[in-house]
Formats: sequence, C-alpha cells, structure tokens
Amino acid sequence: MWDDAKALSGLAATLGAMAVAALAVALVVWLARQPAFAIREVVVLTPLARASAPHLEAAIRDEIRGTFFTLDLERARSALRAVPWVRSVAIRRQWPHRLEIAIEEHEPLARLGDATLVNTLGEPFEASYAAGLPRFSGPAAYTGEMTRRYRTWSVMLAPLALEVAEVGMSARGGWRLRANGSAGVMTVELGRDDPDARLERFVSAYSRTVGALARQGRRIDYVDLRYRNGFAARVPDFREAAAKSRG
Repeated sequence: MWDDAKALSGLAATLGAMAVAALAVALVVWLARQPAFAIREVVVLTPLARASAPHLEAAIRDEIRGTFFTLDLERARSALRAVPWVRSVAIRRQWPHRLEIAIEEHEPLARLGDATLVNTLGEPFEASYAAGLPRFSGPAAYTGEMTRRYRTWSVMLAPLALEVAEVGMSARGGWRLRANGSAGVMTVELGRDDPDARLERFVSAYSRTVGALARQGRRIDYVDLRYRNGFAARVPDFREAAAKSRG
C-alpha cells in the first residue's frame, strides 16, 4: 500500500477529516463550558402551596450546575424531587441563560401510620402536616387500593351522614372502616370478599336497623358485615340499660 499513491492520498484525506472532526468536537465542548453560556436566571413557574421556597432555593443553588448546554437535567430533577411536598418536576431551558421549572406538589388525602402521608393519587410520601386527615392502615403497597376504597365508601356513606375516618386492610386482606357520625364513632368490619357489595347492603338496611336504634337513643359502635344474610351490631350500653331495668 505504501507504494500506492492513490491509496496513500485517500488515507491522508481520511485522517485529515478525522482530525478536523475531533477538533470540531473539542471546540464545541470547550464553547459549551464557557461562562458566556452559564445559567443566569432560574424561574419557578408554578405557585407553591406547601413546598418550602427556601428549601427549593437551596436545592437549586446546590444542584443547578453547568451551562446552558452541560446542565444535567436529570440530576437537577432528582434533587428538586427530594424536597418535601414536591411530587414531580419539569425543567426547560430557555435560550440563552434562563431555566424554567414547573413544580407539581403532593395533595394530601390521608395518613398512613404516624409518619407517612398519602396523596390524592394514592401515592405515599413523607412530609410534615399538622392538619387532620383520614387514616389508612395496612401495607404501603396497597395505598392506591385504600384510596379507591376510601372514595367509594365515602360516597356510599354520605347519605347516612357518616364520614369515613379510617380505612384499614389487614395482613390477610380483610377490610375495615371507621366512620364518624352524630352518634359517635362506628367501626364496620367488611372482610375480604366483595366489601363494596356488603357495605351497599348495610346502607340499604341502615334506616330500619342501626338508624332505628340510633333514633331510640341507642349508639352502635361496631358492625360486622361478614355474614351471608345479615350483620351483627354491638350496642355498648345495652347491658347496662338491661341491668337497670331489672333492678
């Protein structure tokens, strides 16, 4: 090949083109890192309801590094998502020096245990929140199902003036709810099999059973719906009242 002038000429041209390409890439990389392209303005487009603005500013200051071209967007998104109450982050470059950030915050729906919150999408997250919320109890992997049950049962019990205060799922998959009403707190045992249908039957029979007892001044604190053709109810003061009548 070394005696082939045409082949040598082609090789030289190829090497020259590769050298030019490498130089061009190096030039682009060098330009991309120049201070002239530094991010000089960061704007949070969405108003914040719960996320801490100083906390976000600290995350932006510590993690928004690089220039318009070299900024690691995924690293920046991960850092901002770590801020309490932040659910998701969208980041967009705006030529030549601006970065725009849109924040979606968690909307709290319930508490799971003592330290975890559940948002309206059924997702668990960690944040401090002092206001009262319904409670979920059960495996964190089932918060989505608990959220669906909570919404369904809240609608079903609303005509009875009962408000769902707690939704629980046992380790064996059994369901339980606790409801607040004018007569106090009532626990409803639903079991594993078709709890929605069981609660629907309870609601349809409420006015002539539990509701009738409530109108007589008798409070029901526990209802067990795990019966095929009916349910059991506990009246806390029934024995006391019966004892007084015998005396």
